[in-house]
Amino acid sequence: MSEESGELTAEQVAVDLAAVVSTLMRRLRTATPDSRLTPSQRSVLSRLDVEGPSTTAALARAEYVRPQSMRLTLTALEEQALVERTPDPHDGRQSVVSATALGRSTLAVVRAAKQSWLAGAIDEELDGAERRVLADAVDLLRRLVEK
Repeated sequence: MSEESGELTAEQVAVDLAAVVSTLMRRLRTATPDSRLTPSQRSVLSRLDVEGPSTTAALARAEYVRPQSMRLTLTALEEQALVERTPDPHDGRQSVVSATALGRSTLAVVRAAKQSWLAGAIDEELDGAERRVLADAVDLLRRLVEK
């Protein structure tokens, strides 16, 4: 809190929020200990599931990594039969990557485990009023990340 006004500064809230979100993300990752996916592989597979097929270059831009790093991630996913490449119909020099049925089902299992853990924690730890506060906080966080 600011000594003069008794209000929290944006910097203080940012530090606390970043720490809590980081801890939450680590905890969610442990909800699926048997997953063969790294965080970056999960992110790419999720993007393909939500946004549809894409090129390696477009995925690299979207994930803020170099194309070489994306190729390594995609190769690992392809070796597990979670993604497949097909020729780009508009540019024969490129390929389009998409999630396979196995990739989508693997992702569904990972998502379900995370959601189950989180729903259980919310159910066990928060009363109705606290759930409403958390729902309001989710709306605020959504607004921040969509900015």
